[in-house]
Amino acid sequence: MPEQLWLPGLEAPPPPTDGLFFAVFPDTRTAAGISELAQQLCGQTRARSKPLGAGRLHVTLQHLGNFAGGLPPALVDAAMRAAASISMEPFTVEFDAVTSFASKPRPGPLVLVGSEGVVGLHALHDALAEALQNIGFGGRAHSAAAPYTPHVTLAYGMPWGAARPIEPVCWNVREFALIHSLLGRTRHIALARWSLKGAE
Repeated sequence: MPEQLWLPGLEAPPPPTDGLFFAVFPDTRTAAGISELAQQLCGQTRARSKPLGAGRLHVTLQHLGNFAGGLPPALVDAAMRAAASISMEPFTVEFDAVTSFASKPRPGPLVLVGSEGVVGLHALHDALAEALQNIGFGGRAHSAAAPYTPHVTLAYGMPWGAARPIEPVCWNVREFALIHSLLGRTRHIALARWSLKGAE
């Protein structure tokens, strides 16, 4: 068998190992309630999917990228400087429906979504996008013009299903965090947290 020729620039890129994103988290009591709901919903299907643990439940505000071999320090520093410039009052979020992000008929994530109750999340998302652009973060930030659907992922690999209402899930957002995700290892590490203006 002839030897395979490797051309410069055509080598397969290394797989990403680390992710970086901004997020808000429910308080401990609310997270426990969401986790119970996720268990009930998973139990109603024949899927073998397991619900996410209470400690992993969150709402992503801005996903800043996935990287191989660790996070770029310059990008982490830029993200922290952008976050430090945010000035917003605390707000309440409310998720009142559960829906599927699956592409029928393929399985996919089962998530919590909301309507009027997620306005504050949209505002914080947009504020972060503007702050990131102001410091030259580039195209990694999702701009205010890009579609953004605040959601809490309950489980992956769930069958497609139409959106349906649930008893509202609410909590007060008093801070947001910059998260280092260890991809494939189901671990999230909070690199820093910022209190919203007026938070006690």
